[in-house]
Amino acid sequence: MTGRRGAFRRRIGAGRRPAVGSAEGRTGSAEGAGDDPTLVVDGVTVDLGGVEALRDVNASVDRGWFVGLIGPNGAGKTTLLRTITGALTPDRGTVTVAGERIYALPSKEASRLVATVPQDTNLSFAFDVRETVAMGRTPYLSRFGRWTEGDETAVEAAMARTEVAELADRAITEISGGERQRVLLARALAQDAPVLLLDEPTASLDINHQIRTFELVRELVADGKTVLAAIHDLNLAAHYCDELLLLSDGAALASGPPEDVLTETALKRAFDANAVVSRHPVTGAVYVTALPERTGGAEGRVHVIGGGGSAARYLYLLSAAGYDVSVGALNEGDSDTETARQLGIDAVTVPPFAPVDPTARAAVRERVDAADVTLVADVEVGDGNLANLEAAAASDALVLVEERPFAERNYAGTAGETAYARLRDRATVVRTNGVVGAVADAVAADRRSGVDGPDGRSLGK
Repeated sequence: MTGRRGAFRRRIGAGRRPAVGSAEGRTGSAEGAGDDPTLVVDGVTVDLGGVEALRDVNASVDRGWFVGLIGPNGAGKTTLLRTITGALTPDRGTVTVAGERIYALPSKEASRLVATVPQDTNLSFAFDVRETVAMGRTPYLSRFGRWTEGDETAVEAAMARTEVAELADRAITEISGGERQRVLLARALAQDAPVLLLDEPTASLDINHQIRTFELVRELVADGKTVLAAIHDLNLAAHYCDELLLLSDGAALASGPPEDVLTETALKRAFDANAVVSRHPVTGAVYVTALPERTGGAEGRVHVIGGGGSAARYLYLLSAAGYDVSVGALNEGDSDTETARQLGIDAVTVPPFAPVDPTARAAVRERVDAADVTLVADVEVGDGNLANLEAAAASDALVLVEERPFAERNYAGTAGETAYARLRDRATVVRTNGVVGAVADAVAADRRSGVDGPDGRSLGK
């Protein structure tokens, strides 16, 4: 995606004045990136009913950047957005957009600088889509409400950009939630403001519309729009945003690139959450998984079959959850092998590029027999590691991660199809975000199948 991970040019946080750093190394930057920041929040404090909803918050965001506001409910995200629009006047500090102090401007002038897409897409009026998008031009209309060719062009361009032109004559109340979200985004684009604010833009959308919305926002950012968005989903925020601002109790707890902000320590402080932070095996983005609180950690043994990085995240998750984890067989030098070593996890290995030999296969079978559950990652299978699937077939409890169809990652021909089908017939099949729960359920079921022996293993196995 355009604009990700250059040298970050703005600093966001609390307790210090905003600063703008060097633009060197920035990738995909828009024209004008060397100008002053488009948005500056300087020491903003907002008191609502005797409670400090925001406390000494600073942010400085350049043209063509996407900053995500994250934090628990009540952290101050919506209050900060309302302050930036000028709807709230800070008790201390200032908000400047394109060099103008936003809350000192008349409403129309402020609306030419900041456009907002609200969280709630449920609109009660029955205007059609075109009329709804046209409302974005209100800040530019004369006192007599005269409509110009430029207004018409802006509306048509906004509808085309958000792919809602085909809905132009339909009532806003008769289209789906995902379509309404795009219409409200089109209305904000028609407003033609340099700063776009989004308040939980995907909170009520299915995953397809979430991705479409964020992909569109990234395109707008690449074209020079400055975007600040309150985002509930930490993983979407990490994937799409250039930087994050983590709010907690009205103050900025952490700020910077996602990998610097989304740490287990910061998430514990902000959300009081037991979370594991790893890298997504496909995108490479920071990935957060919340774990249930467990007294003394989870009990049980899990053997993981992976390779090529497909198991790394699960090794982190299961180890952090307290399971006794083993993995293999893996080649020396494989990224899953390195992850296992870092975590102190028992790993069955073979030399680089070598197939799983009989000795390694026996070692895998031994660990499968000792485990309460065997987890098979979304791994590519060839003649060299087919023995891992065959050894997994001996497991009494199987969890199979399936992000891609097996046909796309099968290089072992008919033998691979047969081995995988044998596993799938007996396995609990999950996607990545269902792994921890499926493993916990499988361990519990395995232990209910018989009386536990003195070592904690079920005698019913």
